[in-house]
Amino acid sequence: MGEKVVAGGIALSDRQRHRRKLQQCLAGLGRLLDEKRFDRPKNLMGLEIELNLAGADGLPRMINAEVLERIASQDFQTELGMFNLEVNIVPHRLGGQVLDQLGEELRTGLGYADRKANEVGAGIVMIGILPTLAQDDLVSANLSDVDRYTLLNDQIVAARGEDFALDIDGVERLTCTSASIAPEAACTSVQLHLQVTPNRFADVWNAAQAVAGVQVAVGANSPFLFGRELWRESRPPLFQQATDTRPPELQAQGVRPRTWFGERWVDSAYELFEENLRYFPPLLPMCDDEDPLRVIEDGGIPGLHELVLHNGTVYRWNRPVYGVADGVPHLRVENRVLPAGPTVTDVIANAAFYYGLVRALAEEPRPVWSRLPFSAAAENFDAGCRYGIEAELQWPRPGRAGGITRVPVAKLVRDELLPLAAAGLDAWNIEPADRDRYLGVIEERCKRRMNGASWQSETYHRALEAGLGRDAALAATTRRYCELMREGDPVHTWPVGFPGPRN
Repeated sequence: MGEKVVAGGIALSDRQRHRRKLQQCLAGLGRLLDEKRFDRPKNLMGLEIELNLAGADGLPRMINAEVLERIASQDFQTELGMFNLEVNIVPHRLGGQVLDQLGEELRTGLGYADRKANEVGAGIVMIGILPTLAQDDLVSANLSDVDRYTLLNDQIVAARGEDFALDIDGVERLTCTSASIAPEAACTSVQLHLQVTPNRFADVWNAAQAVAGVQVAVGANSPFLFGRELWRESRPPLFQQATDTRPPELQAQGVRPRTWFGERWVDSAYELFEENLRYFPPLLPMCDDEDPLRVIEDGGIPGLHELVLHNGTVYRWNRPVYGVADGVPHLRVENRVLPAGPTVTDVIANAAFYYGLVRALAEEPRPVWSRLPFSAAAENFDAGCRYGIEAELQWPRPGRAGGITRVPVAKLVRDELLPLAAAGLDAWNIEPADRDRYLGVIEERCKRRMNGASWQSETYHRALEAGLGRDAALAATTRRYCELMREGDPVHTWPVGFPGPRN
């Protein structure tokens, strides 16, 4: 959310005033769109990565405040759990050697943060869900000591009115309850931002939704939670259930969850912001003094603070973002599909695939979303999360035949989507050598059927076969993951085997 929220009592009148302010903000957004006040294209992209802190034993360390104090950089900030950090890379213009530049900045920043964490017995781990997290680690006492997290937890718990129920049925089944939103902190993600003009927003958002299932299948890196092997990418079901303000009765009525894929293709960014107000009660009814319509009348640009804050509590996998930079408003698509890790090279490869593919699909004369039902895109997202790189997805048949077919995601990527992503990166004027290097990482993952999730699972089962118990096998897998992550070679090249002398 990024807002400085002060915890305190919330009166009934606060909610009514906040609802009115939200409607004023929405009207202000509509005015800005109608008057074409938004920034011109700058081809800007941004990157955020959520991180874990773990000791040499592979177990989580609840010391983010101490580590952040040592890092002492505005690029790093707190996240929900005491074992979490987040690194933000300043926006870059897509083009040239930006992919290699991003990789170098990340290696430098993460290496520095890792050394500072080492000073207090921890290390930085880029992974979707830390395999060694136990249920006792994810309790309200281990939420970061930040007012906005406390208030957000209190409001979601109050809206739900009972414990949160986690029930994820995958390779194994996990069922448990939580009295707080702390399990959400297990989910560490990569967020990819792309600034777009209002006229291009819908095409880019629809394209991002269409390929979300592909992204998560190829990039899956979260197969474990609380000692159970679940989905290949277990973050989405965990995040949805850990933030679900709906008791069972509201779920049965079809009320939408706050962590949401969506239900239709859109024609404008405005539709998404309007849906957020129509479907989701505010969790943080904090009001700013700004009168957005008066600011516009006076020739200024409003911050739309209430709208921005509310938007940050609706967890779409592709989220619309309104921002103001240098006094000029802009729109971004925030892609929240991918898990963190395994390596910087893998993260940059995932980003290259996404930015190239979205550019190409958004510019197709007969766009994929005109041929793919939205329900199929949602089902693809589910399948990609469940089965990872072994998933089969629904996709429009090539050529004039039309219709939808089912295809293994690895085949779809290699035969159809990688050439599109390459064309999209060419349209961004990305250096050809960088284009080929990073898309080559995606191609090799698909050839070898090996991504972070499949490596973790195979290594874990080798450890079990070698005689380790479940917890010891997860810890050994995590330690080996950390070793290979720091070496930096992409995950499809990692050796699979019992992590130790018998490897």
